[in-house]
Amino acid sequence: MLADDSTLLREGLARLLADEGHTVTASVGDARALLAAVAEDPPDAAVIDVRMPPTHTDEGLRAALEIREKWPETSVLVLSQYVERRYATELLTTATEGVGYLLKDRVVQVDEFLDALERVASGRTAFDPEVVRQLLTLSSHTDPLKRLTAREREVLGKMAQGHTNAAIAGQLYVSQSAVEKYINAIFDKLELTGTTGYSRRVLAVLRYLGS
Repeated sequence: MLADDSTLLREGLARLLADEGHTVTASVGDARALLAAVAEDPPDAAVIDVRMPPTHTDEGLRAALEIREKWPETSVLVLSQYVERRYATELLTTATEGVGYLLKDRVVQVDEFLDALERVASGRTAFDPEVVRQLLTLSSHTDPLKRLTAREREVLGKMAQGHTNAAIAGQLYVSQSAVEKYINAIFDKLELTGTTGYSRRVLAVLRYLGS
């Protein structure tokens, strides 16, 4: 399902997704129509612009939060030109699975967008590194980060973007076992040693963002 007030962008995404074998069940131009369409036929995933009519402020992001609350089986991938900190943080702290936040201007590769959408639709996460950086920078609770080394902070950023251990190892040119050691150190330093499971990896970032 697509929600963006730009008809041109919606049509472009719809054709792209159709070419890749996906079915677009609805394409709407505002948050009200989005919520009505999801209520009628909840999709596997919704791609949502943040700023839509009538105020063009944060209607899309608030709709994304409502969808995750009422229809948790529907994953949401937010597309925006900006980092809307308040609701973005709320989205990240209330849903650790099936969510994503990408910046439109930084999505330059089709494969990159499709990979992010497929990760979100399968229950994982996908966040633009710039979104993570701004949320971390703006957070007033940064003390736990001071315990981390530069490499651990780098690994934490990759985790928050939704990458697997293997993907992180490939991107940082280290072994997968080295990544696992970094992650264990991060959990220890952020006092998350009792947290287990793949989806809980993101909590290493989300816990102090939402605290």
